[in-house]
Amino acid sequence: MHHHGGMTEPGPFTLSNVLTWSPDWVFLAAALAGLALYLLGVVRLRRRGDSWSAGRTTAWVLGIGSVILVTCTGLNDYGMVLFSAHMIQHMVLSMLSPILLLLGGPITLALRALRPTGKGRPRGPRELLVALLHSTYVKVISHPGFTIPLFIASLYGVYFTPLFDFLMQYRLGHIAMMVHFLATGLVFFWPIMGVDPGPHRPGHVMRIIELFMGMPFHAFFGVAVMMANHQLVKTFTTEGAPPGTDLLADQKLAGGITWAFGEIPTAIVLIALVYQWMRSEERLSRRRDRAEDRSGDAELVAYNAYLASLDQRNRRPAADAG
Repeated sequence: MHHHGGMTEPGPFTLSNVLTWSPDWVFLAAALAGLALYLLGVVRLRRRGDSWSAGRTTAWVLGIGSVILVTCTGLNDYGMVLFSAHMIQHMVLSMLSPILLLLGGPITLALRALRPTGKGRPRGPRELLVALLHSTYVKVISHPGFTIPLFIASLYGVYFTPLFDFLMQYRLGHIAMMVHFLATGLVFFWPIMGVDPGPHRPGHVMRIIELFMGMPFHAFFGVAVMMANHQLVKTFTTEGAPPGTDLLADQKLAGGITWAFGEIPTAIVLIALVYQWMRSEERLSRRRDRAEDRSGDAELVAYNAYLASLDQRNRRPAADAG
């Protein structure tokens, strides 16, 4: 970005410009804190001799990385002047980062790593977390009757009303909007991913239905933005944008990004769900095998006895006739 008569004029929207380091300190500090706390928890578990899967740690690190990638690079600067760049940020923060972070199982990790305080002592962080998980508040915000409308409102309510333009005027408004996108994604995908304990634990089929309930609205929003023949928001202007930007074309691109992006998280979540489903079926059959070993194949013995009794019943009438 070069200064141009007192105004900062963005250079062309290229990958190298997008990937330049341009930290937003609020997000950088929060992301690094999230990373440090998680790794601290993993270290504490390992020291205790408990295991924690490398896959979960990797997912968390990638999730934090995705947040840093869209908030602490040139993309964040372009997100202030180009609708398409802003939409990439929105999509990653609401649909990719949350899935990766949730696959990291942070709640499970916290519950295992935090030590319970003894009896008669004031409640520590672990007790507060458990209380929060069981609270009515969390029951409401993790219920699909709340998360699905919230997920939809975050698209239509932000861009099809003056809200977006209002928030973009202020740094705090912009931060709040980004945090909201991330939070909405987290509460929407939390019950669906089913990695962490929560008040709303639907079965695998229900989770797939919940996932697909939000998607048509998402796709339709993308198409609506692509089809719009006027500028939906006033924030993005020719003055602010890189030289030679066609704002309407950029808005169409933003809609296309939104529409196409819906497929990515859907695919990731479906793969994760099918994998969990297979694992839970395996666990079920293992449990059944163990139960059979314990009961000395009592089920089998009972079944054989039942077959024998049927056989007896079939023989009896023939014997009487003789």
